[in-house]
Amino acid sequence: MSKKYFLLLLASATLGLASCSPFQVKSDYAETANFNMYKTYKLRVDDLKMNDIDKDRVLNEVSKQLQLKGLSVGDNPDLIVNVKANYKKIQDVQSSRPYGMYGWGGSFGWGVGMNRTWSSNYNEGALILDLIDARTQKLVWQGIGSGISVDSPKAKQKQIPEIVAQIMANYPPNKMK
Repeated sequence: MSKKYFLLLLASATLGLASCSPFQVKSDYAETANFNMYKTYKLRVDDLKMNDIDKDRVLNEVSKQLQLKGLSVGDNPDLIVNVKANYKKIQDVQSSRPYGMYGWGGSFGWGVGMNRTWSSNYNEGALILDLIDARTQKLVWQGIGSGISVDSPKAKQKQIPEIVAQIMANYPPNKMK
């Protein structure tokens, strides 16, 4: 009985941690595609607007994830993997209403309250992975992940592998849903 309880607790904790991801990830696929026939891939980076360090991180992680899915690099590939990246400027405005300072009569009396508003500006990055059938030249699967902290080199170093793994978790698609 305790082993079942432990496994249930572990599954609940895993699900809870997975739902706390800082990333927004989604994917779409062509329902007519036969994902079992794709065995090889080749990376294409037409629109990867990032520095060389991050570009290497992204491409290495995409290759690693594809190989974990059973695909291998090929000169005459079944899939062309087009990797794109972009970012947008975000302005985060927050406001708080603390209790403030009170005058006579305690918290029910009259006095001066204080409202505080602050904003922060940052850049948020996104990765887009397009898997294109090399024979038909049609998009068969697309994964998008956003929420990368572009302004922090340390955060990017940790986040790029995480977001690529989360994007690729949806490949191959589960058509039973």
